Amino acid sequence: MKVIAINGSPQRNGNTRLLLESVLEPLAQAGWKTEIAQIGGKNIPGCRACRNCWKNQDRRCSFGKDEFNGVLEKMLDADAIVLGSPTYFSDVSAEMKALIDRAGFVSLANDCALAGKIGAAVVAVRRGGATHAFDTMNHLFLISQMIVPGSIYWNMGYGGEPGQVAGDAEALRNMSHLGHAIDWLGKAIQKSVTPYPLRKRGEA
Repeated sequence: MKVIAINGSPQRNGNTRLLLESVLEPLAQAGWKTEIAQIGGKNIPGCRACRNCWKNQDRRCSFGKDEFNGVLEKMLDADAIVLGSPTYFSDVSAEMKALIDRAGFVSLANDCALAGKIGAAVVAVRRGGATHAFDTMNHLFLISQMIVPGSIYWNMGYGGEPGQVAGDAEALRNMSHLGHAIDWLGKAIQKSVTPYPLRKRGEA
């Protein structure tokens, strides 16, 4: 099984990455193929509302002059997706919001291509606003018919300076538990004999 963790922080080796690595560690130990994709600080602008993804239905964004489609391809190939973002003015980074808007729209345009995958969100925060950022990322999972595992607390870690979140022992325990929860859920889904009950827009 494959899991892709997406780092929405421009601090490539900052607190967000540390939290993502803590989630991936038990998954790697359980035999999952793990990868961290860096989008923070890269050229991923927002959705242009051209709706060409609905016309083409090729599981791609028609604006191919940036790094988005490469990340989307990894998301579509994965069994689980972990989104990670720092907290900027009580929300996600600009790159993460662009990814959410574009990946969500392309997925909906292609028979809900993300449906049935596992989705989890992780937030690094200095002080406040993490719950809103956490909620923003979970919106992508829920509207895309993905499956969201719980953990022992909301998936957030506290730290301002790079690496400071390593001192948040409760957060690290939570991230490890989240990794184990994803592993358990992934294996349970694999054992299921019933296909995921996909519903297209407009269907009851």
